[in-house]
Amino acid sequence: MGDYWVAGLALMLVMEGMMPFLFPAAWRETFQRLIQLSDGQLRFMGITSMLCGLLLLYFAK
Repeated sequence: MGDYWVAGLALMLVMEGMMPFLFPAAWRETFQRLIQLSDGQLRFMGITSMLCGLLLLYFAK
């Protein structure tokens, strides 16, 4: 089971690194826009992202 956690973490890091590597200007602009969002908007984006991830895990099994 520990191997799955390491593989999941590795895949997350690869996915997180793709945007700044391939499109650094767009990545920087996106973060500048995120800074302007309120806490509630950021929390909504966070919970939406987590729920999508859980749904993907559910359907992957």
